[in-house]
Amino acid sequence: MICGDVGYGKTEIAIRAAFKAVMEGKQVAILAPTTVLVQQHFATFSERLSAYPINIEFLSRFRKQKDQKQVINDLVNGKVDICIGTHMLIQPNVKFSDLGLLIIDEEQRFGVSQKEQMKKIRAEVDVLTLTATPIPRTLQMSMAGIKDISMVMTPPDERIPIKTYVTEKSDELIRDAIVRELDRDGQVYFVHNRVQDIHSVAKKITEIIPEAKIAIGHGQLNETELEKTMLDFSDGKIDVLVCTTIIESGLDIQNANTMIINRADTFGLAQLYQLRGRIGRGPKRSYAYFLVPADVASMK
Repeated sequence: MICGDVGYGKTEIAIRAAFKAVMEGKQVAILAPTTVLVQQHFATFSERLSAYPINIEFLSRFRKQKDQKQVINDLVNGKVDICIGTHMLIQPNVKFSDLGLLIIDEEQRFGVSQKEQMKKIRAEVDVLTLTATPIPRTLQMSMAGIKDISMVMTPPDERIPIKTYVTEKSDELIRDAIVRELDRDGQVYFVHNRVQDIHSVAKKITEIIPEAKIAIGHGQLNETELEKTMLDFSDGKIDVLVCTTIIESGLDIQNANTMIINRADTFGLAQLYQLRGRIGRGPKRSYAYFLVPADVASMK
């Protein structure tokens, strides 16, 4: 298990481990908890390993049925070296020609049935798990010596600590935070974890700062629409992404360096920690605002 703070380079370790396994003639499976994170990993791995004759594919609901069948067929025939996917990757119909390494990103985000499927694979191959917030059971197994654990203790050299504020919600604060980020050509996450009224929240932000290009992202969107929104945000076409916790794991957009979390008091500590880790991934100073009701803010 690799345990390290968010943004400390766990993905880079995974890339190097996968590269070593492929160079030894083995296939690599990489499990991620969300389709968005699968897309992110696919882009990162493809870019980092583009100079080598390594065939990288992905499996998620973002792919058409025809493409999914082709990838599954190529896996069993040994034509795919690295396959990145959601739990779809561990379904009984997915077979590998010669799987040598299973990499699990954010294992704590998978359900019981998915972990049972993982156990069947673990008995036969090497496993590398990546996490910033290990669950107590996994941590206990590591401390007892059942699992090996390696800690990533130091951040990349250019990393600047994130400034975090717990404060009462106000339109003025939201506008100031967004304007300051846009003035330095950056982007903003506005996290609101209720799909029922996320559109009204986005409309309110548009009224507060009409010059900003705003989009909405959540798990109940049409998959094509969600993919386009995330890619547009990654490409800098969107200034403010109003979203749910779908961005919680693994997104690496270095130009997004301000995060505003609405009703932060309704989130768990691990969730807030993971969410905040989506910013501060570049050389710029980053800012996180945890907005809470007045009675909670007064308890600081």
